[in-house]
Amino acid sequence: MAPKEHVKISILTLGCKVNQAESSSIEGALKSCGHQVVDMSEKPDVCIVNTCTVTAKSDCQSRQLIRRAHRAGARVLVTGCYSELNKESVQSMQGVEEIINNANKLSIINKLSDKTTDVSSALSGASKSRFFLKIQDGCDYSCSYCTIPKARGASKSVSPDTVVRQAAEAVSAGFNEIVLTGIHLGAYGLDLKHKVTLSELVETILKQTTISRLRISSIEVREIDDRLLDLLTDRRICNHLHIPLQSGNDRILQLMNRTYNSEQFSFKITQISKKIQGISIGTDVIVGFPGEGDAEFQSTYSLLEGLAISYMHVFPFSSRPGTDAAEMTDNTPPEVKNSRVQSLSLLNARKKAIYMLEQVGNTHDVLIEDINIAGASLGTSGNYLKVIIPINKHPRGSLIPVRIKGIQEGRLIGSPILQHN
Repeated sequence: MAPKEHVKISILTLGCKVNQAESSSIEGALKSCGHQVVDMSEKPDVCIVNTCTVTAKSDCQSRQLIRRAHRAGARVLVTGCYSELNKESVQSMQGVEEIINNANKLSIINKLSDKTTDVSSALSGASKSRFFLKIQDGCDYSCSYCTIPKARGASKSVSPDTVVRQAAEAVSAGFNEIVLTGIHLGAYGLDLKHKVTLSELVETILKQTTISRLRISSIEVREIDDRLLDLLTDRRICNHLHIPLQSGNDRILQLMNRTYNSEQFSFKITQISKKIQGISIGTDVIVGFPGEGDAEFQSTYSLLEGLAISYMHVFPFSSRPGTDAAEMTDNTPPEVKNSRVQSLSLLNARKKAIYMLEQVGNTHDVLIEDINIAGASLGTSGNYLKVIIPINKHPRGSLIPVRIKGIQEGRLIGSPILQHN
C-alpha cells in the first residue's frame, strides 16, 4: 500500500473496550499526521474496520460493516478478532484491500502515512470524552466457549512506567476520566519480569497522576483482592465494577471451564456491596449453554435475584468454531434460549429500576459526553448510569456535580450543583 498524504478516513469499531481503546489510539495518531477522521456519510477515502468475534452475531456484524465500507467506495482495511480467525473468508470479500493482524493493529497509521508514528501514545480528544487506556492484551484462560485467546494470544502487560506516562498524557490532554482496559484485566503484570498486580498499578496511577476519575473495566471475580477493594473506597475511583458470572450453576461453570463456583461468586459480590455502599455491580450471563436444563437455569436466576447486581448483560449461548463447547452435545433449543434471555432481561430491568430509584436525591459527579437535539447535556455518573441535565452549560468531557431529581425513559434526570469560589 503506497503511503498517502492527507486523506479522509473512517474507523468502524465493534466489540470490547480494548477494541475501542485501540481504535481511539489509531484515530489520535491519524489526526496527528494531518488526516481527517470522518463519519461514513462524508465519503471517506479509507475505511478501517475493527472487527469482533465473541459471538456469531458479532461475526455477522463484522461482515456487514466490511460490506458497508465497500459500498461507500472506500479502500477497506480490516483488523480485529474476526478477521484474525477468518483471514481467508475476509480476504475474499469484495473490496477488502488488506487484513492487519491483531499483533500489528497499531501499525495501521504507518501504512497510511509517510512518517513513523508512535500510535500507542497518541491521544484522541476530539470524539471521546473519556480516555480508554489499554494496559493488557491476550488471555491465558481457556473458557470452553471462547475463541478470544486464539485471536489475541497469551496475556501481555504494558509496563507500569508506560501506563503511568500515558495516564499523565491523558490528564494533560484534558481528559477527566480514564478507563483501564484489557482482555484479561486481572492478569495485569503477572507476565512482567518484575511482577506487579493490578491493585499496585491502580495505586501508582492515583499517586503519580492527578486524574479526576479512574474506571476499572471488566474483571474476574477471583482477581478482586483486598487491596483493590480498599482502593475502591477512594473517591477518584468510579463506584462501579463489572464482574462476569456466565452461569450460577456449578456444573455448568465446570463445563465452561471457569475458575470459580457460585458460592465464591456470591461471597465476593456480597463482600463488595457491604464494603462499598451504593456501588454499581454489573455482570455477564450466558444462557442456553450445552447441558443447561431448567434446574441449572433456575440456579442462575435465583443467584442473580438474591445478589446486589445493578445490571446484567444477557447473551444466548453462541457456538464458536474450534472451541470445546462447540463439540458438546445436549444443546438447548433456540426457543428455550430466547425464553431464558427474556426471563433474565425482565429481572435485569427490575434490578436496574430499583438501583436507579435509589439514586434520586443523591449527588454524583457526571462526565458530560454529548448534547441531545433538545439542547440537554448527556453524561455518565461514576456508578455507570446515564444522566440527562436539561441545560447545556458545560463542555464535552467536563466533570460536574449533579443532584439527581428523577428518572425519565431509563435515564436519570439531574441538576448541576452550583460551585462558588
